[in-house]
Amino acid sequence: MKTIEIGVINPKQDYAELLALARDIDAGKTMVEAVPRLNFTSLKQLFATITEKRLELIRYVAVHAGLNAHQLARSLGRDYNNVYEDVRDLCDYGLLEKDEHGVLNAPYDQIVIRTNVREEVAA
Repeated sequence: MKTIEIGVINPKQDYAELLALARDIDAGKTMVEAVPRLNFTSLKQLFATITEKRLELIRYVAVHAGLNAHQLARSLGRDYNNVYEDVRDLCDYGLLEKDEHGVLNAPYDQIVIRTNVREEVAA
């Protein structure tokens, strides 16, 4: 199952984690393939980007791969311009993919959305 994690990060914490990863790579440690991540700096930004309508689009494309934006808008009963914008943005974020003919597919089987309840303190 191909998964992507979407979350809210503390930029300072994320920076500290990147530095630790760079040190491990420099030390020659073997890296385990990580789950792809898409991070936002606030819940407001995450929810403005990953809306209920956009999740509906992703789910629909996952089940009905091979549609273009016109077919998708018609199937979902939504305005084409709104669907087009959502598809464009979701492709930019890597949550949908479009081939050279405009045919869509969903590259992930699972989207995990995470946020911390308590702020982590960088070591």
